Amino acid sequence: MHAVTGHYTKVARNINMERLRNNFLFPEISVLELEHIKKYPNEKVISLGIGDTTEPIPDIVTLSMADYARSLSTREGYKGYGAEQGNKALRKAIAETFYGDLEVKDTEVFVSDGSQCDISRLQLLLGSNVSVAVQDPIFPAYTDSSVIIGQSGDYQEETLKYRNVEYMTCGPKNHFFPNLSTTSRTDIIFFCSPNNPTGHAASREQLEQLVAFARENGSIIVYDSAYSAYITDESPRSIYEIPGAKEVAIEISSFSKFAGFTGVRLGWTVVPEELLYSNKVPIINDFNRIVCTCFNGASSIAQAGGLTCLSSEGFQAMLAVVDYYKENAKILVDTFASLDLKVYGGVNAPYVWVHFPGSRSWDVFAEILEKTHIITVPGSGFGPGGEGYIRVTAFGHRETILEASTRLRSLF
Repeated sequence: MHAVTGHYTKVARNINMERLRNNFLFPEISVLELEHIKKYPNEKVISLGIGDTTEPIPDIVTLSMADYARSLSTREGYKGYGAEQGNKALRKAIAETFYGDLEVKDTEVFVSDGSQCDISRLQLLLGSNVSVAVQDPIFPAYTDSSVIIGQSGDYQEETLKYRNVEYMTCGPKNHFFPNLSTTSRTDIIFFCSPNNPTGHAASREQLEQLVAFARENGSIIVYDSAYSAYITDESPRSIYEIPGAKEVAIEISSFSKFAGFTGVRLGWTVVPEELLYSNKVPIINDFNRIVCTCFNGASSIAQAGGLTCLSSEGFQAMLAVVDYYKENAKILVDTFASLDLKVYGGVNAPYVWVHFPGSRSWDVFAEILEKTHIITVPGSGFGPGGEGYIRVTAFGHRETILEASTRLRSLF
């Protein structure tokens, strides 16, 4: 918090911003990492914390972006604004590549600058007068954006939860899927599969239960499938694989972790035409208005890269990088398992979820950082259900992952 000096305005602070409990988790981790580097300038700090990709984007993709960028220097190749909803060819490629025979139309695909940005645009669409449910633990942007838009109440120190938010516990005891028989009805259900941070991919049976629950309650599922490319078993890669889902679900996804576009910025949201408000107005109409009002479309250069990612050769190159990170995840899972720790995830997602029973997440984070110079993420940063866990990312160069494995084995 900055010191207050000199002139100040008569504008009151947004009450919703005052409700936010802490700074956003990942910038907070970055600050602690910088402090540690200052404290130990001669040590090599390994970051297995923030889920940022590390392997180079394949040439076929970067060359297509470079060629597109160079064409902007010619009269023939220059283009200004594109469609706010995205390049039509890319929308079609996304529909065909990821939704194949699921009857998702290219006009239902909205290209964006990333799924985290789309979370906020969806919150703007939904407004402050809806009730929300979130998985616990879950990526904090869902909860924080719900607070900012005004869907929640004050933070409760005794429960570590915000009032008016339904926290759906998803842990080992319930197979990382909420007990829907005890879950209160809400307007919106935020659901991420494969889950960040636990790495669990919901089974077909679980998602059938979720869709049935939403249909029975007249709720909307906001389904985050950003890590679907990492699924190795029979778990659904899209909510639309479940019959009836198009009438109750919006799906968001991203090129960030699939194609290494964390800095390039490209994602998409699917809003089916069948998804209706209580007054039977199609929700896609309002989302289109939000996009046209609050967004001028994703970078045309990034979209050129995205189109190449979905070409036959580009797609195979992307999957090769995904396989590389999966191998990293296996190394980390084996490392923690060899130390007799309970390990989850790391199979269908690039995250490993490690349990330290009886310990506080931030204490485990601090001990690992101090003794091994490895950055992780405290599980409690993802919600009260994450207490006692840490999240470790498999994004990293192989030699770094192996070095981290050696350090962790020596610590425990």
